[in-house]
Amino acid sequence: MERGFRVITKYENQNIRLPKRKTSLSAGYDLEAAETVTIAPQTMGKIPTGIKAYMLADEMLLVFARSSLFQTKSCIFVNGVAVIDADYYDNPSNEGHIVLTLYNMSTATVIIQAGERFAQGIFQKYLKTDDDIPSGKARSGGYGSTGQ
Repeated sequence: MERGFRVITKYENQNIRLPKRKTSLSAGYDLEAAETVTIAPQTMGKIPTGIKAYMLADEMLLVFARSSLFQTKSCIFVNGVAVIDADYYDNPSNEGHIVLTLYNMSTATVIIQAGERFAQGIFQKYLKTDDDIPSGKARSGGYGSTGQ
């Protein structure tokens, strides 16, 4: 097993589709919403995907908004790009569930439907500096846990 996606326990048997590339030359794997989420105007909404990603230790999953998200929904990713680290998979606080936060820039309510493709993930290797010194800490949880 080098890299891929799995459905998290909470969403097993709920028809969650694992991300797929839509064409032979697509870089990104399309992620879908696991539930229908309503986002009020000019507020944030968390979109669960029902999936987690596994990868090699020197890789990450970069998650971007699909190009149509802003044009059709007037939504952007709150942090621009989500970075999913290899040790996020199966972490103790949320099993590595990929949940993405959108901001509704419009003055109208936006609905992201369950099964709607709204993001795309690209696996990427990363480099370390010559003087990199690992902290020796293990991930203790989900969001923001590396800063604790």
